Amino acid sequence: MGPSEDKPKKREYVRLVLDFIFGFKNKRGEILDGWLFSADAFSFDPLEFYSAVEKHLEDQKIPGMEISRIEFAQGGLLSGQRTYLRLMRERYAIDTCAAPFGNHFFFSCRFVHVPALVRLWHIVATVAFFVLVGSLLAKPLGFTFAAIALVCLPFAIVGVLRNAAAFTDLDTLLLRIPVLATLYENWFREETYYRVDTRTLYKSILPDLIKAAAEEITGAKGVKLVRQSASAPILKEIYKT
Repeated sequence: MGPSEDKPKKREYVRLVLDFIFGFKNKRGEILDGWLFSADAFSFDPLEFYSAVEKHLEDQKIPGMEISRIEFAQGGLLSGQRTYLRLMRERYAIDTCAAPFGNHFFFSCRFVHVPALVRLWHIVATVAFFVLVGSLLAKPLGFTFAAIALVCLPFAIVGVLRNAAAFTDLDTLLLRIPVLATLYENWFREETYYRVDTRTLYKSILPDLIKAAAEEITGAKGVKLVRQSASAPILKEIYKT
C-alpha cells in the first residue's frame, strides 16, 4: 500500500475522532434513494411549494413524523444556504428541494438515514448525571446506601429502556430527550417487523406525494416535468437492525 492510499485513511480516522470528541451535528446523513425532475421555462416560489406539500401531508396523518425547514450550504462554509423541506420519522428523513437553475426549475427528493451517533459529550453527560444523583442521595441515605442505590440505578434504567418500545407514549418521550434519545436508539431500541413495514410505507408513499404536488403545480401552468435521475433503493439499509 502506497503513501497516497494511507493519507485518505488517516484523514478519515482523524475526522472520525474529531467528530466523536466535538460532536459535529450530522444533518445530512446517508442518502439511500432519490429522484430529480426538472421543468423548462418555469418559475415558482420554493416556499410556496413546501407549503403545498405540507397541506397534502395533513391528510396522510403519518404518526411520529416531524416536518421542518432545514438549510444546507450550496457550496463551502461561506456559500449561500438553500432551504429544504425535511420530513423526519424515527431516524429516516425525506429531504425535498425546489429551486431554479438558469432557465430551468427542478424538484428533488432524497430518502436519508440520519444515524443516532454516540458522541463523547453524551458519555460525559451520562457520567455527570450519575455523579449528581450520587451526591444528592449521599446526604439523606448516607454514603453506603447511596452507593448501593447508585449501583442499582443503571440496572433499573436499562430495564426501562429495554421495555420502553412496548409503550408508544414512553417510546416517543424517550426519543425526544437529548442524550438519552441517542443512547436509547443505539443500544436499546429493538428493530421490529412493524417498524420495518411502516418505514417501507413511509419511504414509498411520501416521495410519490411530493412528486404529485410538483406535477400539480407545473401542470397548472401547462408545463411537463422531465425525470432527470433516480437512484435505486438500498434495501439492506432500510431493513438493517
